[in-house]
Amino acid sequence: MASSPALVSWLVLVLTLAMAVSTTQVEAARAFFVFGDSLVDNGNNNYLATTARADSPPYGIDTPSRRPTGRFSNGKNIPDFISEALGSEPLLPYLSPALNGDRLLVGANFASAGIGILNDTGIQFINIIRMFRQFEYFQEYQGRLANLIGTTEAQRIVSEALVLITVGGNDFVNNYFLVPFSARSRQFSLPDYVRYLISEYRKLLMRLYELGARKVLVTGTGPLGCVPAELAMRSPNGQCAAELQRAAGLFNPQLVQMINGLNSDLGANVFIAANTQQQTNDFISNPGAFGFTTSKIACCGQGPYNGLGLCTIASNLCPNRDLYAFWDPFHPSEKANKIIVNMILRGSTNYMNPMNLSTLLALGTIPRT
Repeated sequence: MASSPALVSWLVLVLTLAMAVSTTQVEAARAFFVFGDSLVDNGNNNYLATTARADSPPYGIDTPSRRPTGRFSNGKNIPDFISEALGSEPLLPYLSPALNGDRLLVGANFASAGIGILNDTGIQFINIIRMFRQFEYFQEYQGRLANLIGTTEAQRIVSEALVLITVGGNDFVNNYFLVPFSARSRQFSLPDYVRYLISEYRKLLMRLYELGARKVLVTGTGPLGCVPAELAMRSPNGQCAAELQRAAGLFNPQLVQMINGLNSDLGANVFIAANTQQQTNDFISNPGAFGFTTSKIACCGQGPYNGLGLCTIASNLCPNRDLYAFWDPFHPSEKANKIIVNMILRGSTNYMNPMNLSTLLALGTIPRT
């Protein structure tokens, strides 16, 4: 049977559209690398002898398998939602034996629960991947990638990749304020400690730049004094703990100022800052506007506000996680993580500085020198 001109034209149009869609997906699926603490850990600590792990139920209760994945969440965390926005599959933890071959092209997650900007943060967790070691693994990863696809192509993938770094909260809750009269609180006043953290954070960001990162998303701390754990330990009346709130209030503006200065020195907007404190403050001041019934009580835990101890199979567990801003005493629920990522992608300059993530990704890549 002869083909009509109209049918041929229709088939050409369909094939053209299919190729265009395929090309768009390939271009969107840039590599993604994650550094930081438990807010972004995808399971590296599962491979370590440490108490800072999320490898037991009910963690992961809202994943398809309903089993823990190493994420400190009932389901997806912030990197998972960013991967979705990039059109990519979820990242594997760098320590996963499955991270090899073509999976290296997707990127890797180097984050480790319990770590901070400072190497003495989280010492009670003993065996965790501190920031210097995360960067050593990143160098090792680049060598593995170069062996797979060649040095030039590996450098291109890294320079065009998105990098997320989330660190700083533990330097307060698991260091300066961990115990009364901690070593760091005896060494520094709070304002001086914040200035010291910012100066050390700047060194971390410059090291990322030296390692080839050219599109880096930097998140600040949340409202540290308002998480259920701190309400349970420090708040007799349900108000956010004042000193931890003061710490976050000092840290986040100085982080933005430091990033602006770093971009100015580099002559390009390499780093963007996400004001996660403001976003979480929105949950806390008006949870109903986001579909939450509470922003004070954790879904999983025990004691006041479900804020004491670990989330375990013996803990109180809420039946509907979508109604809670916090999953456990310290970490947002999957729904809250999704809202935070939507802000990162599309938020105004009230939340993102100097631009949101969608704008950053649309920019050309800064050459690696």
